[in-house]
Amino acid sequence: MQTMTSREFSQDTSGAKRKALNGPVVITDRGAPSHVLMTWATYTGLSGCGNIADALACPETSDVESDTPRLDGIFLKPTEF
Repeated sequence: MQTMTSREFSQDTSGAKRKALNGPVVITDRGAPSHVLMTWATYTGLSGCGNIADALACPETSDVESDTPRLDGIFLKPTEF
């Protein structure tokens, strides 16, 4: 498994994506692992979620909270002819 510091990652995101083609890349923050970058194919193989719709329905994503405000008709205006 390859490792990059968060500074290296922010300075060379394209390089990190290229490294991820060969396997997961561990991103460290102050010397401790903090994130893992992997290809979508690797992720779906590990999680069992095939496409983006399946991934959003997976149990791992069911607890994602959203603070999206309701529009409550702000943009809904009757059409004038």
